[in-house]
Amino acid sequence: MEISLVEENYIKAIYKLQSLNEGEGVSTSDLSRHLKNKAASITDMLKRLSLKKLIQYQKYQGVFLTAKGEKIALAVVRKHRLWEVFLTEKLHFSWDEVHDIAEQMEHIKSEELVKRLDRYLGHPKTDPHGDPIPDDKGLFRALQSKTLSHYKRKGKFIFTGVTEHSPAFLQYLSSINLKIGQALLIEQVNEFDGSLKVRINKQQPCFFSEKVSANILVEAIK
Repeated sequence: MEISLVEENYIKAIYKLQSLNEGEGVSTSDLSRHLKNKAASITDMLKRLSLKKLIQYQKYQGVFLTAKGEKIALAVVRKHRLWEVFLTEKLHFSWDEVHDIAEQMEHIKSEELVKRLDRYLGHPKTDPHGDPIPDDKGLFRALQSKTLSHYKRKGKFIFTGVTEHSPAFLQYLSSINLKIGQALLIEQVNEFDGSLKVRINKQQPCFFSEKVSANILVEAIK
């Protein structure tokens, strides 16, 4: 079955939103905001994907990927994240530059190329942003991470990834020398606006707005 580039983008978007919803269905309005498309265009594409048995739509519950749809989504995600690793490790792009380039490269159809790319890179488990890379069977170890804003308490954490991939956000994290794997210490929580006073690897403390902390993934250190 031939899947177009646009259809792959929709399938990947549904997969991402369904993951953020912890398995709940994806609403057409959420999909419209995410893809920046009009509702009518979203509805037309969902009908096409449904005819190809790539999604299911349940009234009042939203859109779900079928097993066939999820397999395609994971294949696209795998290619995207492998290309991000290649671009950063081999071509020395910074982590804020690779997302848009990988968006173009994720639609390459050659399975053999992807297999060789994976082998060439040493079968990486995560991409430069901390996201897990599915293997050729679509399997990956799910990270036990939550957003920093989820905790709303003092404590020690390890920075494991991000939910926001925009260049502006990643450049901000680079400017404060925050890198995957570093330790974070929340020293103060501002109850009024949800901002946090955070110390990174014993550096001078900085302040994260609630928006920033909502896009930083961490694992708590017990």
